[in-house]
Amino acid sequence: MRKLGVLVVPCAGLLLAVMPADTQAQEKPESSSQAPPPAAAQAKPVTPPAAKPKAAAGTQPVDPNAGKTVEEIIARVNNEIITLTEYEKARQTAEEDAKQECQGRCNAEQLQTNIEDRQKNTLRDLIDQSLLIQRAKDMGISVKADVIKQLDQIRTQNKLDSIDALEKAVKSEGMNWEDFQSNIENHLLTQKAIGSEVGSHITITEDEVTKYYEAHKTEFVRPEQVALREIQVNTQGKSADELPALKKKAETALKRVQDGEDFGEIAKRYSDSGTKDQGGLLGVYKRGELSKELEDKVFAMKRNQLTDVLETKQGYLVLQVLEHYDEGQQSLDKVRNEITEKLYSGRMEPAMRNYLKTLREQSYVIIKPGYQDIAGGGSSEIQEVSATPEASKQKKGHKKFLLFGKRSGSSSAKSGADSGK
Repeated sequence: MRKLGVLVVPCAGLLLAVMPADTQAQEKPESSSQAPPPAAAQAKPVTPPAAKPKAAAGTQPVDPNAGKTVEEIIARVNNEIITLTEYEKARQTAEEDAKQECQGRCNAEQLQTNIEDRQKNTLRDLIDQSLLIQRAKDMGISVKADVIKQLDQIRTQNKLDSIDALEKAVKSEGMNWEDFQSNIENHLLTQKAIGSEVGSHITITEDEVTKYYEAHKTEFVRPEQVALREIQVNTQGKSADELPALKKKAETALKRVQDGEDFGEIAKRYSDSGTKDQGGLLGVYKRGELSKELEDKVFAMKRNQLTDVLETKQGYLVLQVLEHYDEGQQSLDKVRNEITEKLYSGRMEPAMRNYLKTLREQSYVIIKPGYQDIAGGGSSEIQEVSATPEASKQKKGHKKFLLFGKRSGSSSAKSGADSGK
């Protein structure tokens, strides 16, 4: 029942695609010097009690941490921590997403490449995500109402009659209900922070679009092509008894789009395909690149037209012709949105990287030795020490945390903070 899981997309590259250019601006982050580490970051060894009774002769001393889970921390971002468990779960999620996206489309080598591409920046993306979430909270952004709305949408999609029923379904899949809600909230906070702090400051004028078109006209001499979006309801591995409900789900999605709702938003809510995070965008196809049955359907359609619910080997499919390009020179009107998106994306990626670089510089980020390269840089050397009771309280449950202590070879600002112990 993986469709219940709302997974956070820490990768900045993925988040770029969902941020509109006209998002309203909010206050820019203030420039500040490197902040000293929070008190909890300056973990000290636990001081033993003054009078500790000796173990009786012939008996072994009792380990106060016996039976507790030891959680390894691999990075600290201000007051937040990233554990090895979280890192490994993120890598597993990346692998699952790659497999889902490659269903019926990739050979074994292509699948492995896709998995490796998704996993290589896992820790860097977790750090970036933590920075963005903290920034959103500092800005006073609240998404509580949006979380409730999205939970209700998930409930509706899964044909559950109450939020309590959704909670039970989530727990039955081995997921923690609080974590489930937190994932949704963090994803929304990340999106809003990027939209306000980065996307809203990027504008593409009509004059820029026209100039690009005139300077690159040869790019828009094309064979007949169609740009497609999809909503796919997966039926692989499902029993015959489940198929009617799955077909009904696809039909409901189609009906909502026909009634005027945005195709991209419906794709995000209903589709099981790996394209859902990009609003179902499949790409541009020319004749001969699709199956004959699909080609005959979509090449006979005009812009924004929809197919009926189609049965495929993967599941039930709804396609929308986002644009139908006639053979030859494409008019500016045909490619205006394409050019705007290209110019916007070209500016968004470096702007996003610069913004995240600024957030890192304004924050206290330390990484465990051996993980610096996969975190996108960093040369901190951190010694592990046992957790203090205060530091342990940062996470729920009965876990003993191995926190980072004193760093060697640090910069003067951070060394001063550490020497304050």
